[in-house]
Amino acid sequence: MAESGASALTPTPRTPAHAPASRSSLARAEQFVWLTARVLEQRLFAYHFRGGDAGPVETALDAYRNEDGGYGHGLEPDLRGPVSRPPHAARALRVLDALGRCGGQRVERMCRYLTSASTPDGALPAAPPEGDGYPAAPSGPVVDRPPGELLATGPVVGLLHRNEVWHAWLFRATDFCWRAAESLRTPHPYEVEAAVAFLDAVPDRPRAEAAADRLGRLVRDQRLAVLDPDDLGAHPVSSGRAPREHHFPHDYARHPHSLARAWFTDAEMTRSLDFLAAEQEDDGGWPLRRPRRAPAPALEARPAVTLEALRTLRAYGRALG
Repeated sequence: MAESGASALTPTPRTPAHAPASRSSLARAEQFVWLTARVLEQRLFAYHFRGGDAGPVETALDAYRNEDGGYGHGLEPDLRGPVSRPPHAARALRVLDALGRCGGQRVERMCRYLTSASTPDGALPAAPPEGDGYPAAPSGPVVDRPPGELLATGPVVGLLHRNEVWHAWLFRATDFCWRAAESLRTPHPYEVEAAVAFLDAVPDRPRAEAAADRLGRLVRDQRLAVLDPDDLGAHPVSSGRAPREHHFPHDYARHPHSLARAWFTDAEMTRSLDFLAAEQEDDGGWPLRRPRRAPAPALEARPAVTLEALRTLRAYGRALG
């Protein structure tokens, strides 16, 4: 496993191409958000970076909530239509977690929805069922009863544990995530991200640390992270992924306290964060590495990706301006 220190990482000087010298990264991102983002992401930007209140964020999020306790209406841009789906619930939980308001009756109702949407072993399906009738980004074969996957279940279970939410469904879902995370042998990068989201928050810390250590060795052995962004050709993307769909250390370790941070040296993490900072485009937003099937989902996804990039850089102490 890579050796890493707890000290702050010193960035390597690098300026994004064509970046206006007179405007900070944060100011350019703010302009992009106000020009392109949905109300939800506008309110989230104001909350995270301009001292905005949490209430307006919750109000914007409520527009996506359904009577069954789940969320729909394109909250996750890749899934269109009004019906509740687990990926929408995962995004809603990330918003509520960021606000420190992931609890109460709203989350209790969401857990009831998750129970109804889960498979018998407590897992959540990532893909909509056949005959759903609404557009979705292609994610594999469409079947009548899609199987539960770590990809959909891990982030949800991790967020609920992080906020000390307890519900009967969570016991089965946690058992599923343990089995799935500890049995990964040739994972794709998004499965690794989901496993990390689970392991970072599950209460059994010794078991989580052991599972994360094994997973980190897989990531390095199977070259699932680009350790030198200047040599992307040495790290081919996973099968079935887009040419730009590389994964970097910061994709796994979104904050310095993540278990995945120990997978990478300080130098590797610094190069990764330098690359992330330099990815900011001329319009102030960050690019989509994962392709979208239509213009609207792509337009709606970029502000969220931009917010994630800003929060990751700030978590590691990078100056945003």
